[in-house]
Amino acid sequence: MEIRKFEGKIALVTGATSGIGRAAAIAFAREGATVVMAARREERGAEVVNQIAAFGGKSLFVKTDVRKSEDVDNLFKTIMDKYGCLDFAFNNAGVSSPHNPTTIKIDDNEWDRIMETNLRGVWLCMRHEINIMKKQGGGAIVNTASILGFVGDWGLTHYCASKHGSLGLAKTAALEYCKDNIRINTICPGPIMTEMLEMALPYMPKMLDIMASKTALRRVGDPEEIAGAALWLCTDEAAFMIGKEIAIDGGYVTY
Repeated sequence: MEIRKFEGKIALVTGATSGIGRAAAIAFAREGATVVMAARREERGAEVVNQIAAFGGKSLFVKTDVRKSEDVDNLFKTIMDKYGCLDFAFNNAGVSSPHNPTTIKIDDNEWDRIMETNLRGVWLCMRHEINIMKKQGGGAIVNTASILGFVGDWGLTHYCASKHGSLGLAKTAALEYCKDNIRINTICPGPIMTEMLEMALPYMPKMLDIMASKTALRRVGDPEEIAGAALWLCTDEAAFMIGKEIAIDGGYVTY
């Protein structure tokens, strides 16, 4: 008989309709979890729900813009009304900018757009997740940051700042709530073939070659290579990991 790691568990994935989020939602479902998928695009959400149902998995899509408190409140009300618990949360929703403005050329709206999703949105979700997990006796939270949470990069001041902030948020919350049996860690992907990367290609056609050349493996990664790490951080095998960040980057930051 097939042994599935997360049978009977409830997992939340934000940014679940594409890239890393989509790969993680499918992976959680294949391991037996019921997956709540949060994202803005309903049609894409329905596609992933159907894909999961095709192999017998269970999932629910809740239209959510993590920048909006009312959407986030509704997401967690839906989870608790329907399931009454939340075992795992993968806060993956994030955005970047295809235009790469330098620091003094970033306008107010673009700065706010990046920060509201990549930092404030993670914090809004974590408030609910921690409250729920405290009451039920524990859980695991995994955030998606970036290798640009470790280093800077030209034209990405706002993105880098948001991801550096995400690491600080997770580290501090991990210290505050580990006593409640809540494990909080962060995944820092390198260049991964997602819509976010593809969005920039019309502006920078050589971006893939440039990014691949910065890795020791000379390639960009696949979303599934990140999803596997997110799942592992939710298992008991990662029980001694608190407030850590894992770079999955093909050697980008060490090359």
